[in-house]
Amino acid sequence: MRKRTLSAATALAVIFSSAALVAGTASQAAADTSKALPVSSVGDMVVDGVHQKVFISDPSGGKLVVTDYTGTVLATVPNLPGVRGLEIADDSSRVYATVSGNDSIVSVNTETPSDVVSYALGADAPGDLAQAGGKLWFAYTGGQLGSLDLSGAEPVVALALGLGAPSTWFSGSTLLLGSDPGAPNVLAIGNRDATPTQLGVYDVSTGTPVLKASKSGEYSGLQELDVTPDGQNIITAGANPYAYPALSTTDLSETARYISNEYPNAVAVAPDGSIAGGTDSVYEQDIHVFKPDKTMPVREYDLPAGSDGSASILTTGALAWAPDSSKLFAATYVSGVRTLRVYDGPTKSVPTITIKAPATATRATQLTVSGTVTASLPLPAGTPLTVTRYDLESPLGKALGTKALGANGTYSFTDTPTAGGTVTYKVEFAGDATHTGAAVKANVQVSRNKTALTLDRNGTTVNFNTPVWYTATLGPTYKNREVEIWADPLGPEPKKLLRRGTVNSEGKLAAQLKMTRDTWVSVTFAGDARSAPAEARSGVYTRAGVTNTMSRHYQWTQIGGVWHRTYHQTTDPLITAWHNSYPGRSTRLDLQIWYSGAWRSAASDYFTLNANGMAYVTLDGDGAAGYRFRVRAAYIDSASGDNVNTTVYGAWQYFNFTR
Repeated sequence: MRKRTLSAATALAVIFSSAALVAGTASQAAADTSKALPVSSVGDMVVDGVHQKVFISDPSGGKLVVTDYTGTVLATVPNLPGVRGLEIADDSSRVYATVSGNDSIVSVNTETPSDVVSYALGADAPGDLAQAGGKLWFAYTGGQLGSLDLSGAEPVVALALGLGAPSTWFSGSTLLLGSDPGAPNVLAIGNRDATPTQLGVYDVSTGTPVLKASKSGEYSGLQELDVTPDGQNIITAGANPYAYPALSTTDLSETARYISNEYPNAVAVAPDGSIAGGTDSVYEQDIHVFKPDKTMPVREYDLPAGSDGSASILTTGALAWAPDSSKLFAATYVSGVRTLRVYDGPTKSVPTITIKAPATATRATQLTVSGTVTASLPLPAGTPLTVTRYDLESPLGKALGTKALGANGTYSFTDTPTAGGTVTYKVEFAGDATHTGAAVKANVQVSRNKTALTLDRNGTTVNFNTPVWYTATLGPTYKNREVEIWADPLGPEPKKLLRRGTVNSEGKLAAQLKMTRDTWVSVTFAGDARSAPAEARSGVYTRAGVTNTMSRHYQWTQIGGVWHRTYHQTTDPLITAWHNSYPGRSTRLDLQIWYSGAWRSAASDYFTLNANGMAYVTLDGDGAAGYRFRVRAAYIDSASGDNVNTTVYGAWQYFNFTR
């Protein structure tokens, strides 16, 4: 129809190749959580595996915050000014914390955090804390080392413990301490942020630190260190190198280098030997997880940006493992908010599956789907991949069995689609002890038979308020025999469903509509597994409603066989016109005069209709005595202020004037 643009929907397919190639992985954060922390700083973290709690020190806020494994705050221990270093008892009954503001170590009951015992140290501003050799070891001002022995009836504090040759290196430094329950007699010490980095490894089995090895000069900017569970290595994180060196506790020679990106600022070794390293990175991955025997990450995490787009930063030293190595905890900072992030299964490699399938295919014809599976820990040949097909006949999926992964990490299978339309192939790896699950999908547009569908009445014109029947005819289809007939009138009136139903044995279904505007009437067929969707439309024009009449005449006069209303020239005739109302609509009044044996145009003008579609117009009859006239109302498509109806002319009204 010419009234407005109502073009049929056109599908434009831009095909770049004959196949669709898609890559997919399992959601890296499928079971991960994050919660904002009510802290202004983070000094250290330890994890209580028995009670599944995380303890976080807030030096600036002077408190210890206790959360569950999801980051939900369970308790807060206040009045701990400058609380920093944390350790947890081997039986998880107590958490120990250094409190620099009052030169003490506190012992906090893990079940009842309000149960706090304080031990005065007599040492200035204790900082980092480690547990080894049955004692608590603490660093304090001036690069000094002290210990607290709680094994006897009374606590015993020892200060200014001799550190051997490295004592001169450590003097005046901020010391970092490292230990591990799996190596109870090994204590590692380094000087934080110094250039060069200086390290010492000590045997504390006798209760007194005995130097085993020392090293200076190779690295710089130490941020954190930790000891492996077997006691064979210490792992460091610092400004140089961009890696996490593993150093033998025998002689501090480098035994391995776990590769990361710029500015390592945290390292934590899990009880199973897995290593988590953090970096102060803005544009690269922030957390890197390694298997002990793999120097490249098995998994990496990129911290999400803040609400203002700012980059999230891993807090220095703020990584901690659950004792069963199943979770990794990280404290981060962005846009004024500190957050505890909990990563589930962090040691699992995340496979990436690619899939290649044809973009289009012919129904009932064999096609081939192929792809690759890659992972930081490669999957072995023969690994089963589950294949599922989704189509119109199997919307919940039809299992196509398992396909074995090839020796080179590839897979391939054939299938013959029985249904047309969008056919989706899903290839899935369920996951195992060392890998997360992963899945990928590819869509193939499979051909369907063209469906014949028609609708009558296209291009017809009807009068206002005429009831019109529309009959749709559906040709042969596979299963579906249902159609819908819709009406879409011009203007703001919404499209409406006239009828939904199954066609009769002749393929026909009819619906009636009372016509008030130009209307697109359409019939749609949704399609089925072998028959393509179809639509047919008919554009039907509807003339506007129209009436026009005159009043105030004093008699009727028949002239030339036509009855005229007769007016005195001193009376102004009233012309009343009506059209079906529409916002902004006008009527056109056409006035003609009989002159020289013919009707000739005298005037034509538009008059705005009121809300009821009415216009009232008076005609000045002065000086018209002896003349014959005729007038009519007309709605002119577009010119009358809108285009929702088709042009219509009212009947001529004849009149004349006398003196």
